[in-house]
Amino acid sequence: MHTRRRVLQLVAGAAVAPPMGVLAAAAPGGPVSGPASGPASGPAGTPVPRVVRLSVLQFGTAAWELAAMTALGLDVAHGLTLELRRAANNDAGRLAFLTGAVDGVVSDLLWAARMRVEGRPLVYLPFSTAEGAIMVASGSPLRSLADLRGARLGVAGGPLDKSWLLLRAYARARAGMELTAAQLSFGAPPLLAAKLEQGELDAALLYWTYGARLQAKGFTPLITLDAVVAGFGIAPPPALVGYVFQGDFARPHDPDMAAFAAAVAATKAVLIGTGPQTDAAWAAARPLMQAPDDATFAALRAGFVAGVPRRSAREEAAAAGRLLAVLVAQGGAKLLGPVEALPANLYWAAGGAVP
Repeated sequence: MHTRRRVLQLVAGAAVAPPMGVLAAAAPGGPVSGPASGPASGPAGTPVPRVVRLSVLQFGTAAWELAAMTALGLDVAHGLTLELRRAANNDAGRLAFLTGAVDGVVSDLLWAARMRVEGRPLVYLPFSTAEGAIMVASGSPLRSLADLRGARLGVAGGPLDKSWLLLRAYARARAGMELTAAQLSFGAPPLLAAKLEQGELDAALLYWTYGARLQAKGFTPLITLDAVVAGFGIAPPPALVGYVFQGDFARPHDPDMAAFAAAVAATKAVLIGTGPQTDAAWAAARPLMQAPDDATFAALRAGFVAGVPRRSAREEAAAAGRLLAVLVAQGGAKLLGPVEALPANLYWAAGGAVP
């Protein structure tokens, strides 16, 4: 059993310096028969919904999707009851996951790959291809990555956040520099966005939702993560954010995982569509979107829809494997710790994991 210190190392990475997609990968799912433990049916023989405990960022886009799912009743329709735990930051969510307080967590692909290599039999279900950008003020003297040397750079997440790892590798390959030469501040996206607006930061690497809000205020991207991934010859990018589940929850033929994947696919299909059901889904999500006006709401909605994965799990895994190969070549253990390639069986797909 991991000690608390070991768990914190796994979370924060202390050992290392600093359509088929989701829409079609899920098998058609009807109600499942019951929870993994406890009675399979109620007193009258009715199915007991399986409770799925998920950790999600309180400001994250997965919360929008799950709010729509529950509002539409798609969790119940697939025999599930969602129990959401709101996390203030990525580390808090990962800690809840690693200590077994939840069945799944919304996290990034590179972290999931690292945990799998280190012996945790978890699985990954792609959530979104939408990525962030380094944002700067309009009229900023910063024009390229090379200009970040010595600049005050905020980084959303922590030293092992996938966006930061990708950006470091790209800067090394394209500009021949280590971004650790900047004055770094890691923190929560709302705090960093506020500091950028107040002039306390020269630039900030932010999730796409915060970048969209800042663009409405006149800020501009120095470079987007889509451009970074495309610069490595991989386009469109793989989904670098996903639902990560404990292995004992997501066994290859576990009907609970199949039901969750089907509910996610059904929710995404509604969210990218049109009509009254789609309007109701977005009405349920809007209170969580921090959209002060219709224009911001429309921009956030469009960004979410654009990020819905539309490739098969096998195609996603192939693209992710190519991206990891680039990162290994650029930084090796310094960037990815023990990860040398995409771990086998990391991606979940209907009928079993992708080998």
